[in-house]
Amino acid sequence: MSEPQPGAQPFATVPVALGDRSYPIHIGSGLLGWLGGEIARHTKATRAAVVTVPMVGRRYAGRLLRSLWEAGLEARRIGVRDGDAHKNLREVARLYEALLDFGADRATVVVALGGGTVGDLAGFAAATLLRGLPFVQVPTTLLAMVDASVGGKVGVNLPRGKNLVGAFHQPRLVGIDIDTLASLPVRERAAGLAEVVKAGALWDAAFFEQLERNAESVLRLEPEALLPTLERACAIKAQIVAEDEREAGRRMLLNLGHTLAHAIETLYRYRRILHGEAVAMGMVFAARRSEALGLCPPGVAGRVETLLRRLGLPTELPHFPRRAYLSALRVDKKRRDARIQFVALRAIGRAETVPLTPAEILPAGD
Repeated sequence: MSEPQPGAQPFATVPVALGDRSYPIHIGSGLLGWLGGEIARHTKATRAAVVTVPMVGRRYAGRLLRSLWEAGLEARRIGVRDGDAHKNLREVARLYEALLDFGADRATVVVALGGGTVGDLAGFAAATLLRGLPFVQVPTTLLAMVDASVGGKVGVNLPRGKNLVGAFHQPRLVGIDIDTLASLPVRERAAGLAEVVKAGALWDAAFFEQLERNAESVLRLEPEALLPTLERACAIKAQIVAEDEREAGRRMLLNLGHTLAHAIETLYRYRRILHGEAVAMGMVFAARRSEALGLCPPGVAGRVETLLRRLGLPTELPHFPRRAYLSALRVDKKRRDARIQFVALRAIGRAETVPLTPAEILPAGD
């Protein structure tokens, strides 16, 4: 899985095997100044639009743009507004106009530099403008590195629910420069690690146990813990995506914790709460519900909750009325007829989908 690295720092490559849509995930230190040549090689583009939010752009866009220029691409930074509240069709329309002003054509690569919101927004624009432009993910948050940047799911929110408008549009390349995490607040690091815990909980018991041993070291970004953790989390998602690109079966397992998480985010109107925090609450709820339904042995939910609490993440659902939760659950995009494909745990490292109605997911009195 590892290959010779672009500098003197530790480096790994995780392949995403999707036939003619396969691509590498490069993980390492100092990658921003090296990615230009890789982007040119994987896309054959002549122009690059680096889509980012103001704070990330000020810190990191210069290095990436210089790398693209040195690789012979005409490159420009395009700003979008920050926050999940702006991940909507109005912001996509603004991005379309900016890309067209840049002269975007099918030889233009859209490069998402930032967190999951930027990746989703830029990726959706790339999937739909001119019926599809090449796309590269350069995630700068832990959450985006291990989850949003891998797998090709892009989209935007509607007032009635999260990610209800979207597409599958695989990137040509994912470049993860771990140096960008140094500027990430601890709260956002922890939120990203919720998705890492999720990967272990649903797929790899040994990885979950490893996180139980070194959670604080990863949170502190200690390199000897961080790089292998990112590599394994990305490899788990890459394996699942390779088996089920379009979420027809096993890929649904990646929604562990997300049924309640998306309801929470909708009820908060995509403000005040980070996605990973909502996932942490939703994951503990899913584990407890799995135990209550007799699907997994007692103690599983306790292990999940303990690990998430060590990372400083919330584990109890916010106090919205049950009817508000049920209303939000009814527009869940995983619904089939009246039932939602709820991801339940069978054990640490093993999950399955169970068709449940919203009332069965959240019974009266819970």
